[in-house]
Amino acid sequence: MFSNGRLLQIAVRKFHERAKKERWRYALGCLAMGSSCSNHLGIPPGKGPYPVGCTDFMMDHTAQGSFFRLYYPCQKMEKAEKPDWIPSVEYFYGLADFMKINRSLSEKIFNYLFGSYKIPASVDAPFKSNEKCPVIIFSHGLGAFRTLYSAICAEMASRGFIVASVEHRDESASTTFYFHEKTEPELTQESLPKTSLAAAQQDLVKEWMYYRALQHGEREFPLRNKQVKQRADECILALDKLTAINSGVAVQNVLQTQFDWTTLENSMDLCRTAVMGHSFGGATSIEALCKEVKFKCAIALDAWMVPLDDEIFPRVKQPIFFINSEKFQWAGNIIRMKKLDSAVVQRKMITIRGTVHQSFPDFTFLTGNWMGKLLKLKGEIDPELGIDLSNKATLAFLQRHLGLEKDFNQWDPLIDGQDENLIPGTNVVLLQSAI
Repeated sequence: MFSNGRLLQIAVRKFHERAKKERWRYALGCLAMGSSCSNHLGIPPGKGPYPVGCTDFMMDHTAQGSFFRLYYPCQKMEKAEKPDWIPSVEYFYGLADFMKINRSLSEKIFNYLFGSYKIPASVDAPFKSNEKCPVIIFSHGLGAFRTLYSAICAEMASRGFIVASVEHRDESASTTFYFHEKTEPELTQESLPKTSLAAAQQDLVKEWMYYRALQHGEREFPLRNKQVKQRADECILALDKLTAINSGVAVQNVLQTQFDWTTLENSMDLCRTAVMGHSFGGATSIEALCKEVKFKCAIALDAWMVPLDDEIFPRVKQPIFFINSEKFQWAGNIIRMKKLDSAVVQRKMITIRGTVHQSFPDFTFLTGNWMGKLLKLKGEIDPELGIDLSNKATLAFLQRHLGLEKDFNQWDPLIDGQDENLIPGTNVVLLQSAI
């Protein structure tokens, strides 16, 4: 029996040999702390004036329903429960499948490294805000799921936003779930474990959906283009569900959390809604703008533009803010972003110095310095400084284009890249003939 340290050492070597493509490096965050855990590692809490609560919502138990984690301003709680960062063991399995490694080995490693981490928000805390809250719909990247961008979502909620972090059911999440109705044989098997009180009451069984890898010889664009369209529809569906809740429509949350959804009636300013996402989620946010005019603007974090049809670019009418990392982008991807340049609508782009593609998900805060840099989960910049610049620039852009009466305009210079750690536009060299 190997010791934990030796087991991790073997696993890191094995996983690092597989880290040939950029998409691997996201999931390799699960190993990035090495064999020692530092006490200062953790997901940074929101810096705004509001305490943050969170809860999970699933309306319609099928795969066609809406599933998201909601972050919101809440009442201050002295002894509030914090949710696990990784919701259940199945999400470890999903990350293992995404990385194409053994599930049983990865479960031990992931649980050892990340099993104790909590999200900086209070579970099902009572909603409280002094004003109507603008709304953000957040879309995760390829192989991610609803909890992995909690630092960003919690920060936005601490500033007064209601944020719905969608868990996509297009087989681009490493893991997600829905429910199916029990069959007659299942109803008669009393020994079946009950997944939750709600599932037991409604005669439902939890069904897991794992990441769908490209098949041998399969072209990527047709799959990703189909997925990005479904993802955008899921973002719109989440906004529709929040609209119904805001209108006082009685909702039944399949998950039956303790959160009182009636407290959100008339709490949201649905004239001020934005869509936001990272990587594949960045592309999703642009697709969502094209499909839904209720989204007033988009924040695209290190967007992966490959899944998008060229034909949608002239149809997008709202402002877009591209916030890029220094190390991920390449000329072809930037050129596609620049196709969205407009003389009429504001389209802005900045690049954060010293960042990598994985400077946006939470893994960057939970990884030791040397291993994080080895696996490209950390850049040269301090992770908290990098995400702080991104968040402040985001808030300034949202104030400008949602018409907010806040003090976020103090960070307006960041929108134009005016900071020693920012580059206006891109660091990628483009040939004039290619633009």
